[in-house]
Amino acid sequence: MAARNAKGRKAPRRGFWQRMRGNFLTGLVVVAPTLLTIYLIWTVITFVDGKIVPWVPAAYNPSTYIGVDIPGFGVLVFILFTAVVGYLTKNLFGRQLVHLAEDWVERMPIVRSIYNALKQIVETVLSQSQTSFKQACLIEYPRKGLWAIAFISTETRGEIAEAAPAGEPMLSVFLPTTPNPTSGFLLFVPRSQVVILDMTVEEAAKLVISAGLVSPPTAQERAAAARRAAPRTAARRGGKG
Repeated sequence: MAARNAKGRKAPRRGFWQRMRGNFLTGLVVVAPTLLTIYLIWTVITFVDGKIVPWVPAAYNPSTYIGVDIPGFGVLVFILFTAVVGYLTKNLFGRQLVHLAEDWVERMPIVRSIYNALKQIVETVLSQSQTSFKQACLIEYPRKGLWAIAFISTETRGEIAEAAPAGEPMLSVFLPTTPNPTSGFLLFVPRSQVVILDMTVEEAAKLVISAGLVSPPTAQERAAAARRAAPRTAARRGGKG
């Protein structure tokens, strides 16, 4: 039967080009991120290969024997080389070599500034990748009555906690900006003014990046989806048995 609108009338049938446009946009949501991800990965691989492979002696390069370049070989060499350097720097002799090299760099004015800046950036990125926010939350920002998504990093300690009003524990939260969540503000908020969310940190980050267009399901919606999926999962298991 033809679809009807709220007034009981037949809804106008969509034309061929309208259906084609809808299908194209739906497919674009799936295809575009996949193609972009593959393109970025391939670009990084080819860039690293182009810089590393020329330094590999021909005797150790598989392309010398098979006549075809192996994509990702330079990436593999870079990973192995970095792992070996990391292993050597863990012992006393390796640490002494690192200290000698850094002392030598410190004597070069321009190189010293560049090296220290790059080292600080790498250490910051690695330290952030090894830690993660605890939970997503809501706080009233930039004024009372307006709410923003933030991420709880830890309980506030030290001088900041001591300077806060007596008897009011504080939370250190990171308030990201849209659509770039890597920048934002560090805020110290009273625990009583923080609303903890059920959504994960990853889901909250997607919500921020998409400017509210990608909203994660609620706990009730997840439970309903799990109940709908339960009979299908049981049927598949029964079929395998």
